[in-house]
Amino acid sequence: MSNTDKQDAAFEQDAAQATRDIADVAAVEIITTAAVHLMSAAAVKCGLADDPDAQIDLDEARKLITALTGLVTAAAPDISSIHAGSLRDGLRSLQLAFREASAIPDAIGEGPGEKLTGPVN
Repeated sequence: MSNTDKQDAAFEQDAAQATRDIADVAAVEIITTAAVHLMSAAAVKCGLADDPDAQIDLDEARKLITALTGLVTAAAPDISSIHAGSLRDGLRSLQLAFREASAIPDAIGEGPGEKLTGPVN
C-alpha cells in the first residue's frame, strides 16, 4: 500500500469517526455552540477583548450580530426556553455593546439584528 493510499484510508476513517461523533450530538448543542462562536467573534469585533483598540471592526461585528440574530430567532421555537433566553440575553448585550462602540450610533431599530429583535437601547 502506497503512502497516498494510506493517507486516503486514514482520511476516510477520520471522516467516518467525525460523522459518528456528530451523530451523537443533540441539535440544541450544535445550535448553541454555533451561537457561542458567533457571540465570541462579535464581542471581539465590538472591542470587548483584552486589547479593544486593536480589535474593533464594527462592519464585521454587524455581520456577525445579524447572523446570530437570525440563528437565535429561527432556533428559539425548537430549543428550550432556558437556551433561547440565554442566547437572547447574550445577543441583546452584543447589540448594546455595538451601539456603545459606534461613533455615530444607528437609529433606534436600525442596529444589527434589530429588525428581528425590535429596538434595543
